[in-house]
Amino acid sequence: MGELIGQVETTSLTIRVLGPLEVTASGRVIPLGGPKPRLLLAALALQPNVVVSTDVLVEVLWPESAPRSAAANIRTYVHSLRRRFAEIDPGLGERISSRASGYLLTASPGELDHLAFAALAGQAQEALDRGEAESALKFLDRADALWRGEVLEGLPHDHSWGATVARLAELRLSVQEQRLRARIDLGRCGEAVAELRGLVTEHPLREELWGQLIVALRAAGRTADAIEAYESAERVLREELDAEPGARLRELRATLVPESVLAPRAAEVAPVCQLPLDLPDFTGRDDVIREVVTLMRERAGSGTPAVIVLSGAPGVGKSSVAVRVAHAVRDDFPDGQLHVDLAGTSSSPRAPMGVLAELLRTLGIPDAGLPREPDERSALLRSRLAGRRICIVLDDAGSAAQVRPLLPGAGACAVLVTSRIRLPGLAGAKPVDVDLLPEAEAARLLQGIVGAERVAAEPESAAAILRQCGYLPLAIRVAGAKLTHRTGWTLRLLADRLRDERRRLDELRVGDLAVRASVTLSYDLLPMSAASAFRGLGLLGPVQFPAWAVAAVLGRRDADDVLDVLVDGHLVELVGSDSAGQPRYRLHDLLRVYAVELAESSDAAKTRAGLRRVLEGYLALALEAARRMPLHFFGMYGDDELPRPPMPAHVLPDDPAAWFAAERHTSVAAVSLAAEHGFDDLAWQLASALTPYFDLRGHQDDWHSTHTIALAAARRTGSLRAEAIVQRNLGQYLLYQDEYAGSRVAFAESKALFERVGDVQGVGIALTGLATILRIDGEDDLALDHCHQALELFAAEGDPNGEAVARLGAGAVWMSRGCYAVAKRWFTDALELSAAIGDRHREAHAFKRLGLLFQHQGNLAAAREHVDRAIAIFTELGDDHCVGYANQNLGELCLHSGDFAHAQLLLVNSLSVHRRNGDRRSEAEVSQLLGELHRALSQPERSRDYSERALTIWRELSSPTGEPMTSAAAVTPVDEPPHIVSA
Repeated sequence: MGELIGQVETTSLTIRVLGPLEVTASGRVIPLGGPKPRLLLAALALQPNVVVSTDVLVEVLWPESAPRSAAANIRTYVHSLRRRFAEIDPGLGERISSRASGYLLTASPGELDHLAFAALAGQAQEALDRGEAESALKFLDRADALWRGEVLEGLPHDHSWGATVARLAELRLSVQEQRLRARIDLGRCGEAVAELRGLVTEHPLREELWGQLIVALRAAGRTADAIEAYESAERVLREELDAEPGARLRELRATLVPESVLAPRAAEVAPVCQLPLDLPDFTGRDDVIREVVTLMRERAGSGTPAVIVLSGAPGVGKSSVAVRVAHAVRDDFPDGQLHVDLAGTSSSPRAPMGVLAELLRTLGIPDAGLPREPDERSALLRSRLAGRRICIVLDDAGSAAQVRPLLPGAGACAVLVTSRIRLPGLAGAKPVDVDLLPEAEAARLLQGIVGAERVAAEPESAAAILRQCGYLPLAIRVAGAKLTHRTGWTLRLLADRLRDERRRLDELRVGDLAVRASVTLSYDLLPMSAASAFRGLGLLGPVQFPAWAVAAVLGRRDADDVLDVLVDGHLVELVGSDSAGQPRYRLHDLLRVYAVELAESSDAAKTRAGLRRVLEGYLALALEAARRMPLHFFGMYGDDELPRPPMPAHVLPDDPAAWFAAERHTSVAAVSLAAEHGFDDLAWQLASALTPYFDLRGHQDDWHSTHTIALAAARRTGSLRAEAIVQRNLGQYLLYQDEYAGSRVAFAESKALFERVGDVQGVGIALTGLATILRIDGEDDLALDHCHQALELFAAEGDPNGEAVARLGAGAVWMSRGCYAVAKRWFTDALELSAAIGDRHREAHAFKRLGLLFQHQGNLAAAREHVDRAIAIFTELGDDHCVGYANQNLGELCLHSGDFAHAQLLLVNSLSVHRRNGDRRSEAEVSQLLGELHRALSQPERSRDYSERALTIWRELSSPTGEPMTSAAAVTPVDEPPHIVSA
C-alpha cells in the first residue's frame, strides 16, 4: 500500500535495523551496495525525518581519517541509494533528500522496524495499564518477533549511535520482561519459567528477572524451587556486586514463608464515606479516569499505597475528576473514603496540624488521644492507615509541604491530591495532568446542561460558544447555566456576546460561578515577577512563544525560574518543541484575556516597554538569521543605517532556516502586533527581515500579508528609505504571482524613492526588477537599457552580486530575442563572476539559464548537464523552492530525451512545489508536460486528466490561446522562480 510523501503517492518501504540492515519494497529486497552506502543509510535510518549533518556522516563513514573528497563521496553514495530506490518506484528516490546542512530520510513510523518495535511496546504498556494482559501479550510477541539479531549486525557502530543502540537493547529486555509477566498473570507459568531460566543466565545481575522467576515458581506451586532461586540470586549479587538483594526480592522471599508466621491483620473499623456528590452531568475524561483507577487498583492489589496528583489550570475540572474516581473505587477501598478541602489557593490555606486532627478523629482517635506534635500526629495517621484500605481525597493543595504529612507510609490506601500547581517535591507521587476537554466531550457537556435539542438547533453557535470558552469546563458550565436560566436567549446571542474579548470574562459569570474569580485565585499566588510576566505575555496574542520572550517581557537576560513558576502553576502551557528543538509555550485564550485585562489596568508604560523588547528580540533574531542564510538575497531585508536591537543569547540554531520555520507563524503575527501597538518602525523592519525566508521557501501568503501591513507602517514613519525597501519586496512578490502591472508600479515606486534618498544600490536593484517586467511585456530595448543602467550602478557601488544579477537579466532579454550567442556571453560572464565572488546561488541561476539556452539550440545533453549542476547547487544550499523550479527544467529535458522514469519523478515533485507556492502558471505548464509524458507511456486516462487540468488553469488565467506562453513568460533574474521551462 502506498503512502503520501510530499503530496505524491509512493510505495512503502520497510527498513530493518534490528538485525542486519535490510530494505525491501513491493516484496523485493533493495540491494544497497558496499559498506559505505550501507553505513550512510544506517545513520539516516536511526534518525528518520531528521536532518543528519554532513559532518556526522563523515565521522560515521570515516571514523579515523576522512578523505578530502568526503562530502563529494557522500553525494555519490546518496545518489546511488536514490537510484536503487527509484528502480523499484520513482517516488522512492525522493525518500532520501538533501538539505543545506546534511541529508534526510523521510519515512513513516511503520516503515522502520525500530520505530514499529517502540510503538508496539507502547501499545502493550497501555494494554497492561488497562489490565488487558492477553492483548498486551499479543503486542509484546509481535514486538519481540521484529528482532533478527543485534542492532545493525555486521556493520561497524559509530560512537554517536551508542545511546540509540543502548536504548533499543534496554527496551528489548523490558519487552521480554513484560512478556513473561503477562504470561505469569495469564497462568502460563511453565512457559515463563523456561524462558526466565535462560534470561537470568544471560543477565544474572538483573533483579527484576530473578523476581519474575520467583513469582512464576511460586504461582506454579514450586515453593522450594522459588526459595532456591532466591538463594541463587542472593549468592550472585553478593559475589559480583558485594550487595544484598533489593527490597523487592526480600519482600518476595517473605511471601515464601508459611502464612502461620505472618503478622495478623489489624482490626477492622467502621467505614466512613465523606465524598461530595458525583456530578450527574459529568462528561468525558475516560482516559484519565481509567489511568488513575487502574493505578489505584494495582497498588491496592500489591499492598502498597498510591499517591496521585491531579493538576491543571483553574477551572479545568480537577476536583470533579477526583470525586468521580473516588466514587468509582469505593468497593476497592471498603474501609472508608475521606475528603478534605486544603484551601491551598485561598488566603488562609489549612495547616497540616489541623488537617491531621480532622483525619485522626474520623479514624476514631478522640481529642484526648491526639498527640501535640505534628510529627507524632503524622506518625499516628500512618499507623492507623497501615492495615486498612481507605481512599483519601485532598482537594486544592497549595504545596507539597501541605500534603506530605498527610500521606500513608504502608498498606493499601490511596490518596488523590488535586492542585493548581504541579507538586514535583512530592516524592513517589504519580503526576496526572488534567487538560482541556476535547471538542466532542466539550459539546456533550454543553448538551448535558442546556439540552441536546437546543444545541442541535444551533450547532454553529454552540461550536462558537465552546471555542470562546476555550473548551474549559468551568467556562462551559457558566455559559450553560446562563442559557438554562435564560430560556428566551438563543445560543447565537450568547456567542455574539462572548465574541468581544473585552467583555468575555464579564459574560462568563453566573451566581457564584465565575471564570475571572477562579483565575484570580491562581494569579494572586504568583510572585511579583511571575505576575508581571503573565500580564506581559497576554499582550503577545494567541500565539506560541519561546522561553526568551519571558525574559524580554521582564527586561532580564534570563527568566527560566519565572517561566517554571508559570508552567507549574498551569498559567502557561508547554505545548512541545519546535523544528529548531526549542520548547514552545502558550496561554489559554481565557487566561490570555485575563492577562490583557490586568495589563491594561497596570503600568501602561512598563507593559508597553516589555512588549517592545519582545518585538525587538524578534527583529534582531530575524536580521541575524537572514544574514546567516546560505544564499545571497538579492534585495534589501534591513536598513543598515538604523541601530540594531540587542539579540537574545543562545537562541539561533546553526541552521537559520530552522529558526525561521519554527518562528514563522509567531513572527508573522508579530508584524501585525507591532503595527497595532504603534511600533511602526518595528513592523516594517520585521516584515522586511522575514523576506529572505519567504523567498527561499515560497511562503507567498505570509509575504503578502506582512508587506501590506509593512507598507502602511513605513509610510506612517515618514521614512522614504523604509517605503522603498518594502515597495521593492512587494514588487518581487507580485512578480511571483504573475501580477505584472502591479509589480511594475511597485518597482517603479521603489526606484523613485531610492533615487530621492540617494541610495544607488537600491536604485540598481529596483531597475533590475523593472527590467524583468519590461522583458515580459515585450519591451526588450527598454529592458536592456535598465539592465545596463543597473550594471553601471552596481559596478560603481562595488556590488559584484548585483552585477551578476544584471548580467543574467541582460542575457535573458537576448535569449528571448533568439540571439543565443549574445545571450551565452552574458550568461557566461555572470557565471564566472558569481563563481569568483562565491555567490553559489547566482552561479546556480547562471547554470540553469545556460541549460535553457542549450535546450533552445537543440543541444539536450549540454542542457541537461547544466541544469543538473544548477540543481546540485540549489540542493546544497537548501533552496527547495528553486530546486522545484529547476526540476521542471530538467524534467522537460528528460521527457524530450526519452528518460520517462526520471522525468516523472522530477515533474511530479515540481508540481508539488508550484501548488504549494500558488504559482498557477507553472502548475499549468507542468500539468501539460505530465500530460505529454503519460501520453508517451500509453496511459491515456492520466494524460487526459493532466491535460484538462492544464487547460482549466490556462483558461482561468485568461490566456488568449489556452496555451502556455513561451519567451514572454520567462521570469528571471531577481531571485524569482523560472515561470516557464522553455524560456
